[in-house]
Amino acid sequence: MKQPALTSSELILNDDGSIYHLNLKPADIAETIITVGDPDRVEAVSKHFDALEVEVQKREFKTHTGTYKGKRITVISTGIGTDNIDIVLNELDALANIDFKTRRVKKDLTKLTIIRIGTSGAIQPTIPIDSFLVTETAIGFDNLLHFYGNISFTDSAFSEAFVQHTNWNAHKSTPYVVSADTELLKLFSSETDFLKGCTATNVGFYGPQGRVLRLQTEDNMLNDKLTSFQFQKKKITNLEMETSGIYGMATLLGHRAISLNAILANRCDQTFSKQPQKTVDLLIQKTLSILVA
Repeated sequence: MKQPALTSSELILNDDGSIYHLNLKPADIAETIITVGDPDRVEAVSKHFDALEVEVQKREFKTHTGTYKGKRITVISTGIGTDNIDIVLNELDALANIDFKTRRVKKDLTKLTIIRIGTSGAIQPTIPIDSFLVTETAIGFDNLLHFYGNISFTDSAFSEAFVQHTNWNAHKSTPYVVSADTELLKLFSSETDFLKGCTATNVGFYGPQGRVLRLQTEDNMLNDKLTSFQFQKKKITNLEMETSGIYGMATLLGHRAISLNAILANRCDQTFSKQPQKTVDLLIQKTLSILVA
């Protein structure tokens, strides 16, 4: 039976035929995609390209596609948070796997390779500032994946142990645990420059990450609980705001993803990098060299 065409309210296209939020057409993206949070960081990646063929920006979503040492790569800014990841991952998948003319899913699907290059704060005292960390496992405190069916790939034993250890407030969303793509994890963790860790994806930068300016948090011991938690010899190593969404959506959509973190802060000793831009630039260059090696 022929699948029905996607309606205009579900697959939303602009007048020029581009996808609604990203403002991109299918030919605009490569199969290897680097995501960054900050739109200004897109150029920090694409400045290394040998040639640039696509430059598009709409809202916080900025995209450059070009070639680096013969490899076609797209770099796109997601903005901050898993709500934006929901938009970016769904629309990238639509660009790759939906025929915009017929509005039907293609018979032969394309598997995208998605590499997040982001910044993060460590919550283990042994993780040095300005180091690089590849996320082996992500635990999401956001609610994104619970809106989708068939998430049996999440590690429920891990999340249940975490809920028990932290005495997790029932009013917060239930944490979910997802893993990196095994091939990409092997590729990056084989590099001696990368530590491996378990990344916590938070729903905010201040209260959800235990920062207090004027507002008190619901649990002022939460970061200490995160630091002390251990499951099957895995400890939570760092905090950021997108990785669990990227891993979860990539798995659901049949893509492969990895998250690379520049550690700019250590929350245990309350220090911050004195050379944040240099550290991020080194991670970008390292990532590009690995992708074409």
